[in-house]
Amino acid sequence: MSFEEAAHLLWRGALPSREESATLRKEIAALRALPEEAMRVVRAAADAPPIDALRMACATLSLDLDNPDDISPAADMQAAKMLTARFPTVIAAHARLSAGKQPIAPRADLSHAANFLYMVHGKEPDPIAARAVDTYWVTVMDHGMNASTFAARVIASTRSDMVSAVTGAIGALKGPLHGGAPGPVLDMLKDIKSADRAEAWVRNELKAGRRIMGFGHRVYKVRDPRAAVLSKAADELSSAALENRQLYDLARSVEQTALKVLDEVKPGRNLRTNVEFFTALVLQALGLEPKSFVATFACGRIAGWCAHVIEQHAEDHLIRPQSDYVGPRGLKLKGGSA
Repeated sequence: MSFEEAAHLLWRGALPSREESATLRKEIAALRALPEEAMRVVRAAADAPPIDALRMACATLSLDLDNPDDISPAADMQAAKMLTARFPTVIAAHARLSAGKQPIAPRADLSHAANFLYMVHGKEPDPIAARAVDTYWVTVMDHGMNASTFAARVIASTRSDMVSAVTGAIGALKGPLHGGAPGPVLDMLKDIKSADRAEAWVRNELKAGRRIMGFGHRVYKVRDPRAAVLSKAADELSSAALENRQLYDLARSVEQTALKVLDEVKPGRNLRTNVEFFTALVLQALGLEPKSFVATFACGRIAGWCAHVIEQHAEDHLIRPQSDYVGPRGLKLKGGSA
């Protein structure tokens, strides 16, 4: 299904009819342009990391809402459409500004994914490339109670607004333990260079106590099912250029070697290929810079974040975990007083 259809499923709890799908696609397309305040922030943040530019710009988007504190179902739905529409515009504008180019205005006649690539590169993308972006964003749209989603729900549980909750989610995503792995996968492949060097490279990394990027997951002890989807997308994309094909073939060889060595060196850990491994190949083949990978991920995850905020607002229950003090007791001030 398309990104918009998957977003409808998360926001409404049911797959859309053809009419509903077309309506949502038009509504999101009509909201893509950034307000002046947000574009000023993106320009000011041209030299900042893309995920920081997104966080700063996202916070300004509440200025464009009639009542930013409204958390009714109707207001949440409108905010979800607006945020989903504008995240790709922010990332594309920042990518061009950081490269010394001027932003390109969005087009309402292109799909959500195709418009993003158009705003980045200044030309209509190949349908295979647009489909790859669509596939990627649907694949990463939601993934349970991860750190950024939980952050969004905690904020929403205080009856704070959608934009505030999503801004907090971006802050959580920025942390390298949550959203920072796709870029280093490319570094790994470039360092390995050829399939015959893979085993020695992996063994040396493990001996040094370093992680093998793109393998292992806190949830999955089998191959991340998202990796299979993105492997296919990377395969389709790699046919367009010899360099991409060579990198994809190297990646498949490194994957098999790494799995063999990990099973041998870390038996029972079940460290399998995760989503970041093939994400790196897809985004690189699309002509995106590694520094923008995490922010590009947010363009897909935003639909999931919004769905969780909608649900949390509907539940109207404050998330307030309790904690037990485990520190020292019986401490005294100097001089003997308690």
